[in-house]
Amino acid sequence: MRSIQYIPRATEKAYNASTKNVYIFFVPLKASKQEIAKQISAGFNVTVLDVKTCIRKGKPTRFSRGKHAYPGITNRQDKKVAYITVKEGDKIPVFEDVKEEAKDDKKADKADKKADKADKKADKADKKAEKAAKKEEKKAVKKAEKVEEAAKADKKEEDK
Repeated sequence: MRSIQYIPRATEKAYNASTKNVYIFFVPLKASKQEIAKQISAGFNVTVLDVKTCIRKGKPTRFSRGKHAYPGITNRQDKKVAYITVKEGDKIPVFEDVKEEAKDDKKADKADKKADKADKKADKADKKAEKAAKKEEKKAVKKAEKVEEAAKADKKEEDK
């Protein structure tokens, strides 16, 4: 048995189908239904009841070699899609991971925002304290200058 790379489809149609225990996967073109069923049941520990496959033809695309030289049409790669029905109660975690990640991301974002707000508040408080300290220093310097001037004035009066 060869290794099959199964890529789950995370679309709205696939999400709606998953509510009916049908999961949609991209599979290699040469994979048979039996191989797909074995790989999915082994990989996700589920009981596969039915496998439906279809090959979606690649879309035609235009190409050219240069601005006006040799325009042509080629086709994109064909894709094989497998619709896998699993036993009632079994689940393949395609959309559950996305929901959990979204919840974790939201919680982390909220925590980051709270931390940022707390940091900003602390920064503001520090700035206010620095400003107050500078004002106090200026007042103290002014008082010291006044005292020195008064002392100089007293010396001058005593000298006279």
